[in-house]
Amino acid sequence: MKNIYITDLDHTFLRSDLSLSDYTKKIWNSYASDAVLSIATARTYKKTVQFLQGITVNAPMILLDGALIATMDKQIIDTKFVTKDVGDAIIDEGAKLGIYPFVLSLLDKGLNEAFSYATKLNKYQSEIIKRYTNDDHTQAYKNLRTMKNNFKIVYMGEETLLRELEKNLKAVFKEDLKYILAPEAYMGCFFLTILHKDADKSHGIASVSEAVGFDLKKLTVFGDNFNDIGMFALANISVAVANAQDEVKQCANIVLKHTNDEDGVAKYLENLKKEINDAKT
Repeated sequence: MKNIYITDLDHTFLRSDLSLSDYTKKIWNSYASDAVLSIATARTYKKTVQFLQGITVNAPMILLDGALIATMDKQIIDTKFVTKDVGDAIIDEGAKLGIYPFVLSLLDKGLNEAFSYATKLNKYQSEIIKRYTNDDHTQAYKNLRTMKNNFKIVYMGEETLLRELEKNLKAVFKEDLKYILAPEAYMGCFFLTILHKDADKSHGIASVSEAVGFDLKKLTVFGDNFNDIGMFALANISVAVANAQDEVKQCANIVLKHTNDEDGVAKYLENLKKEINDAKT
């Protein structure tokens, strides 16, 4: 049975400028014929496909923190949605603290996405929106509401404020939702992601395993942040890049010497292939 390699994108596989080096592409693609290769990311389908130009992915991808499992050719394997009623109630809780989220929703089975946000933005959100000026799926609303099928609701801001919001949301929804509070390294702030209770990378790996039929004992995963810890616990080998959060490193079987900007994942895979080849000779 083939080995399986699943990597996070941001701060793990992608460089900090959101690029992939030719070296990383070459090494990763060299595994394509002998291994199952996939991605586990908080990113949307659209953005993930853009970033992975020239990269082989031969298994369903874990997208939006596990809220969507889909193939490169847009076959939907699984979805975990936050309902409209719950989503609107989440927005109302945030409004009590004067903060409003980004809402990522599914528009149709063609994986067309909606990125909704309030006209009232903080400085971190305003900076993010600048990066989406040419995207046709973003829309600002004076009275922000969610849609029928919502992948996730994301707040950005200062840690103290988001911890207060998380506490308030847990008091209302308890364990009916999943809450991920983590640092946002690109912006120097924190983000609070709210998802369906079963939307995470570990559940995503289970869905991919069912779809492809692989053995978890053959699974190696790569990551850097708190939303990767679940799949670290599930995998046979978990690998943290050198720039990973300290708590993530503590959960990993292997901590690399190289960062995402130093092609850490590719260097690990290249050395692994050399060790396998040396063992055969």
